[in-house]
Amino acid sequence: MDIAGKTVLVLGGWGLVGSAVCRKLLAEKPARIIVTSLAQAEADEAADELRSLLKPIDQTTIVPWAGNVFGRDEHRFRSREELLADPHIRPLLIADIVNDLSEELLAGSALYRLLVDHNVDAVIDCVNTATAIAYQDIFSSSRAVMKAFERGEGEREVVERLLATQYIPQLIRHVQILARGLKDCSAKAYIKIGTVGSGGMGLNIPYTHSEERPSRVLLSKTSVAGAHTLLLFLMGRTPDGPIIKEIKPTATIAWKRIEHGEVRRRGRAIPLVDCGEHGVTLDGRLRLTDADCSAPTGRNLTAPFIDTGENGIFSRGEFEAISSLQQMEMITPEEIADHVVFELKGGNTGHDVINALDGAVFGPTYRGGVLRSRAVERLARLEAESGIPSVAFEMLGPPRLSKLLYEAHILGLVGGSVRSVIDADAAQMSEAAAALLRANADLRSRIISIGIPVLMPDGVTLLRGEKIAIPPFRGETELDVTSAHVDEWASAGWVDLRVENIIAWQARLRRIHEETMSGSPDDTSSRTQFTLDHWENFDAVPIGKIAAWIFTVEDEGARMKA
Repeated sequence: MDIAGKTVLVLGGWGLVGSAVCRKLLAEKPARIIVTSLAQAEADEAADELRSLLKPIDQTTIVPWAGNVFGRDEHRFRSREELLADPHIRPLLIADIVNDLSEELLAGSALYRLLVDHNVDAVIDCVNTATAIAYQDIFSSSRAVMKAFERGEGEREVVERLLATQYIPQLIRHVQILARGLKDCSAKAYIKIGTVGSGGMGLNIPYTHSEERPSRVLLSKTSVAGAHTLLLFLMGRTPDGPIIKEIKPTATIAWKRIEHGEVRRRGRAIPLVDCGEHGVTLDGRLRLTDADCSAPTGRNLTAPFIDTGENGIFSRGEFEAISSLQQMEMITPEEIADHVVFELKGGNTGHDVINALDGAVFGPTYRGGVLRSRAVERLARLEAESGIPSVAFEMLGPPRLSKLLYEAHILGLVGGSVRSVIDADAAQMSEAAAALLRANADLRSRIISIGIPVLMPDGVTLLRGEKIAIPPFRGETELDVTSAHVDEWASAGWVDLRVENIIAWQARLRRIHEETMSGSPDDTSSRTQFTLDHWENFDAVPIGKIAAWIFTVEDEGARMKA
């Protein structure tokens, strides 16, 4: 379609991809761009940025709109938890997804009102619908119902919460409202920026916030995304409807900014706490949350970081690991925006999933690979300038990644290089690492403040903060502790300073060294991807690269398709 003079609605226009799409649209001279976000301040910020890019001769009007498109217009500024906590509103939430689609329901829908009131010509949907629905976590709601029945109390609220969390009814209702709204406003095109839920990886994906691999919640996200695609596929086969397209990026999307500053998780600062040098004793019970284990330092977590938009803020180590070759790798939002606008104008990029469900995924790119190197270099430079290491923030998942990154970081501090760690006495390395953690309060604080405990060499002393990521909190206040539990939890998400873990690290690094050095030094072909210069000649301990190798080789978590 010809975008000039048309009204284009960009759902999620404040986000990383959405903002890139809006910028790309400006060159096409639409009459209006309606840019939306969950919060009014975000929508206003996105609109102000776009207005600043307009030239004096441009006639495009930028219209901000804020609120949640997955519910009633009257509720669009209220959080889902606030709505679920209201006993008068919960039945309305359930009715809105299980009752027949009615004119009354349509008239009250935030999404329908947005489409029809603005009489849009085209919609570019950058909202992560699958995440919004699946991360309501039906599994937790189901467990709450079962526990309520066991106690014989509070059944009504927990059952209503479970009914309001059902994924497929919510998705179906959302698509029904979308289809009717697009028809009633006579929109010509709808393009969805979808997801596969795993960044293009398979069931062996290492990045999952759970002890499961992959977690059921993550698989729910993929399931909802797949169901959404097929519903859009049906919309695209509906006569007299708009053109329906979907583009599914299958790589890490980055980035928005790189700087040194306060690290925020879900919009909130991460207070630094410290537990002192003695820790607690594992005496047969482990409290999953314990405010008495640590005390606030009065400071918040700061470090060099890269902001990847909706996906979160990552440390250099986390970003380097996730964007590594054979991990999620990387694609830039500008590339996605280029393809979206080209498809909207009637082009064929080959990445429309509705047109080719299996062959249209948008994988890692040359530009992403080149710019990824620049991002890593800039993060490293900020580390050097600030004197603050950017290791892990425990936002990417799993806790095992944070544990591995910090273990490698500690080995680098006490050993200096891969060669030195391999050749060192494991017991001496273990004690040196423990001494470092006892003496270095800042390092200790940074680790335990993100929920990663430190298991000391004796196997019973744990340096920890109030909350721990492993084992995950599931409502229990404490758990029994056995040696098998300690081994399992230490592997999953505790920095483990025991001698046996140092020996395991030496074996791992020795394997990397031997495999690298086994190649012919005269071979300059593309046959080998982990070359000597990749490992920085083993003169240091490159934490992100090693973590990526562990996930790729040791954990068999490599991506198969680009």
